[in-house]
Amino acid sequence: MTNSALIRPAWTPATIALMVIGFMVFWPLGLAMLAYILWGDRLGEFKRDVNRATDGMFANCRRASRVHARTGNVAFDEWREKELERLAEERRKLDAMREEFDEYVRELRRAKDQEEFDRFMKERRSARSDDGIEGKAEG
Repeated sequence: MTNSALIRPAWTPATIALMVIGFMVFWPLGLAMLAYILWGDRLGEFKRDVNRATDGMFANCRRASRVHARTGNVAFDEWREKELERLAEERRKLDAMREEFDEYVRELRRAKDQEEFDRFMKERRSARSDDGIEGKAEG
């Protein structure tokens, strides 16, 4: 899933500057930017959930419009219904694949975070052990 956002939800100089400018111009803008920085990474899941709910609400309308949109040609109408069902199934497969990929990316990020944490702890332990050796040598 590609993220085409110009400003990513993180504590970067750009987001901090936008937040400060937002507070200076109109405080709700600064507050909105702060919320985006803190919770912006969850927006993708929220938008997907909203889209699914909206699709569910309007599914009946689409079905009703398909029933009423008959051309009078039985063969064409049957072919059209089959194609629409095929496309709906393809969309379900793509949505499932996107969810799998999102989970894969989340797992990669978790693994990267774990690797960085492990590296930090190793460096911290080695720094402490170096300090301990130097302290004993001086005394």
